[in-house]
Amino acid sequence: MAFPKGFLWGGALAANQCEGAYLEDGKGLSQQDVMPQGVRGPVTNQPTPDNLKLIGTDFYHRYREDIALMAEMGFKVFRFSIAWSRIYPRDEVEPNEAGLAFYDRVIDECLKYGIEPLITLSHYEIPLHLCRTYDGFRSREMIGFFLRYAETVLRRYHDRVKYWLTFNEINVTLISPLLGAGVMTPKDQLSAQDRFQTAHHQLVASARVTALAKQLCPAIQIGCMAASAPRYPMTCDPQDMIAMMTSQQELDYFIHVHCTGEYPYYAKRLWWENNVCLEITEEDRQALKHTVDFISFSYYSSKVVAADESRYAMANGNIMRGLKNPYVPVSDYDYPIDPEGLRYILNYLYDHFHKPLFVAENGLGSKEELTPDGNGGFTVKDQARIEFHRGHIQAMARAIDDGVEVFGYTSWGPIDCVSAASAEMTKRYGFVYVDRNQDGSGTLQRWKKQSFDWIAKIYRSNGADLD
Repeated sequence: MAFPKGFLWGGALAANQCEGAYLEDGKGLSQQDVMPQGVRGPVTNQPTPDNLKLIGTDFYHRYREDIALMAEMGFKVFRFSIAWSRIYPRDEVEPNEAGLAFYDRVIDECLKYGIEPLITLSHYEIPLHLCRTYDGFRSREMIGFFLRYAETVLRRYHDRVKYWLTFNEINVTLISPLLGAGVMTPKDQLSAQDRFQTAHHQLVASARVTALAKQLCPAIQIGCMAASAPRYPMTCDPQDMIAMMTSQQELDYFIHVHCTGEYPYYAKRLWWENNVCLEITEEDRQALKHTVDFISFSYYSSKVVAADESRYAMANGNIMRGLKNPYVPVSDYDYPIDPEGLRYILNYLYDHFHKPLFVAENGLGSKEELTPDGNGGFTVKDQARIEFHRGHIQAMARAIDDGVEVFGYTSWGPIDCVSAASAEMTKRYGFVYVDRNQDGSGTLQRWKKQSFDWIAKIYRSNGADLD
C-alpha cells in the first residue's frame, strides 16, 4: 500500500464549532448562534448562555497554538471554514475588514508551517439577518449575497489558497434546511417543492462561484462537498435492492450536478414522486455547466436501508441514520464503524464521476476523560480512535490500490470542538483534548491524547507506518 507523493494529510474544523468570539471585531450572528441544542433543539430569538458554540474552543484567540499543534502532527493541509457573518455581518455593501484580517492571519500561520489551507465558504453558517429576512436559500436572492461574499474572499486570498469548497455537505439541505441552507421556516411546514427549490438555489450559487474562481485564477482547485454514507440493502430481496438504489441516488443527485453540469436522469422521477416542479431559468442552466475540479465528502459510517424499515431497529447517527448493521461494531454513541465502507464509496464515486477525490471528514466521536500522563500533565487514552483511523486509512489505501485517484484526507475535529448536530462538548473527535466541559467550565487548555503521536507518525511517513 503506497500513498501518492504529495498526498495531503491533515484535519478539518468549522468556524461555528471552534472559533467562538461570536460578536468580536464586528462579527454578526449566524443561525448557529440561535441553535443552542443543535439540529434537534429549539431555535431561540437571541443567543443564550447554554450555547457552547458562542465560545467554541476559542480558536479565534488560540489559532497560533492550534496550528502549531497541527504542524507537530505533520499536517500538509488544514481544512477550515470562513464565517460568512465575520465578513458580511448582515447585508452590507462593504465587507468587515477586521474579519478579513483575521483569516489573513490564519492563512499566513498555516503557510508558515508549509500547511496548505483548504477553505470551505459555507459550513452550516449563514448570516442570521439573511436567514430571517429571506428565509435563507429558500429565496433566489441569496445567490447574489453568496456570490458577493465569495468574490470578496476569493479576491483577498486566491494568491495564497489553492483549494476551495463551496457548501459543506450540501445534500444535508434536504434533510435539515435550517442547518444546511439557513431556512428559518420549520421543516414540517416546508413542502418537497420548497426543499428542492432551496437546494437548486444553492447548486446554482455553487456553480456561479466555481465560474468566478476560475475566471479569477485558473489554478484554483474548487470542489463540491457531500455527506456520504454508502447504502447497503438489508437483504438480497429485490425490493431492498431498489430501496438501496433510490437512497443512493439522493446522494448522487447533488454530486452529479456539480460534476456534469446538469441534473441526473432520475431527477425527473424524484421530482414527480415528490410533486416538485423546479423553477429553472435558462441562466440557471448555463450557470450549472461550470463544474468542479474534485469531489470531497464526509465519511463516518455506512447506512443500511430496506423497503420496509419498520421491521428493523434503527442505528444511531449524526444526521443521516440507517438500520442497524449486524456485521459491524459501534462506537460509544452507537454509530456504526465500517472502514470497508470508505473503500466502497471511494470506488463508487470514482467509477460514477471520474473526478479526483478528497476525504474531507472522517473521525470517531467518543466520551473521554483526562488522566495523568506521568510527566505532570494530562492525556487521554484513546486506543479506540487509533484503531478507527488505522482501519479507515488502510481502507483508503486499498481504494488507491484499486486505482481510485485520492489526493487528500482530513480527519474531523483534530482538536476537540463543539458538536454540530447536538451542540455538545462531550462527544470528542480530536487528537488534542480541549479542557472545556458540557456546563461551559474549563480552562480551554490543550492536552495531547495518546493518538497524537500515532497520527503524527502516520502523516509524516505518508501513510507508510500504520503499526
